[in-house]
Amino acid sequence: MILLLDIGNTNTHVGVANSRRVISHANIPTGELLVGKAAKAISKVLKDRKLEAAAISSVVPRATGPASSLLKAHWAITPFILTSETVSRVGIVYPKPQTIGPDRLANAVAARVHFGAPVVVVDFGTAVTFDVVDRDGNYVGGIIAPGLAAMTGYLHEKTALLPRIEIREPRGIVGKSTEQAMLVGAVHGYRGLIKELIARLKSHLKTRALPVVATGGYASLMAKGVPEITAVDPLLTLEGLRIVQSDQKT
Repeated sequence: MILLLDIGNTNTHVGVANSRRVISHANIPTGELLVGKAAKAISKVLKDRKLEAAAISSVVPRATGPASSLLKAHWAITPFILTSETVSRVGIVYPKPQTIGPDRLANAVAARVHFGAPVVVVDFGTAVTFDVVDRDGNYVGGIIAPGLAAMTGYLHEKTALLPRIEIREPRGIVGKSTEQAMLVGAVHGYRGLIKELIARLKSHLKTRALPVVATGGYASLMAKGVPEITAVDPLLTLEGLRIVQSDQKT
């Protein structure tokens, strides 16, 4: 079995995969990795499966070392670390490849393998990120915009009368309360942003047919009103990490 760690600023997505797919996953606080206390939580995800390899995608450099040390100490495994230099399945045409988040590279790999090229990944996290693979299979860059929760949270923090809201599907297009009005602006407005950016990417890539794969916390919600999104895969990052790690054997 392969252990996969997608280390984010707040949480680390832990996955267990075989040679074909991710078979189980869970989130643990990234802080547990930083203080060396994640072994128990990782063991719960592994259960009694025999661990043969591990791979790490990390956007928290100070957590990468402790995570590697933990895997070596508890499972005698030296993990594969995904970077712009170790990535496979996609080329990189980008001025400073080392500045690309490893999670974005993992997304690009999984999308390229499963949906072909060109392809776009939209990751709905703290920020919403677009990652673009051109028709030659090269990662060529992306787009970053504020995430839904960040946007609505900012409105709450900077105004006296706007509440903190839970993101969900609005009941209509005209809000009948402050909360409903904020939901309409957030969800329908954000869908408009996504549609416009996809349209511009199609023009830039000179293609009418463009697979667009959504992942991240709000992917399913946003995809309901954006037919341009052709697939939703919440495990896309882990799948990309699995693919690249598997390539190390060949």
